[in-house]
Amino acid sequence: MSKALDFVNASVGKFESALAASGHAKDTTVILSAKHGQSPMDASTLTRVPDSAIIDGLNATWKSAHPGSADLVAFSTDDDIMQLWLSDHSQAAAQFAKDYLAAHPAAGNDINGAAKTVTTSGLSKVYAGSEVANYFGTQTSDARYPDILGIAQTGVVYTGGKAKIAEHGGASADDRDVPLVVSGANDEHARTVTTAVETTQIAPTILKTLGLDPNKLQAVQIEGTKTLPQR
Repeated sequence: MSKALDFVNASVGKFESALAASGHAKDTTVILSAKHGQSPMDASTLTRVPDSAIIDGLNATWKSAHPGSADLVAFSTDDDIMQLWLSDHSQAAAQFAKDYLAAHPAAGNDINGAAKTVTTSGLSKVYAGSEVANYFGTQTSDARYPDILGIAQTGVVYTGGKAKIAEHGGASADDRDVPLVVSGANDEHARTVTTAVETTQIAPTILKTLGLDPNKLQAVQIEGTKTLPQR
């Protein structure tokens, strides 16, 4: 982590030096942020869990209860979150998967590769069917959301190997909280903004800084996204 931060710091320094040399340091606004964080930040909490074993167990249990049925899990995306798309999109099938995940522990390994077991498939919360739609704030008719959404326990990363030390895509603070710094012509004096801001506010802020209308963006029109706080 320290090497990564040193690299970013040096790169930003080179950028700022080049900007100053060009004579545009006083009339340029620089916005520094990140697309996402990584989890876990504390390596001692890491548990690598092979998701294939969990999915195989779920499929086997489903087919045992429903002879002649295909695998229940049609597609999955699991990093430090679990998203499952099922072959049966009924609420009953989603509840079946939720109950299975909640009832079964999962074997994994820690930062040193030593065996470690987690409860409830490594999940702290499981949403099923319509619960997932409500979580994402969409309609149950929206085919894009998964049938199962599992929020991983702190430190859990779904992977079949022992190389990963972190992942992204989950709902933890380590995943979602990123730095956001605005420096330039409109903010000459450093200050810390304590109110909540989001990276979605960067695009309309750029337009406003350029003298353009942020409300021309469809996302701003639909979601009412505000610009970042500036003096």
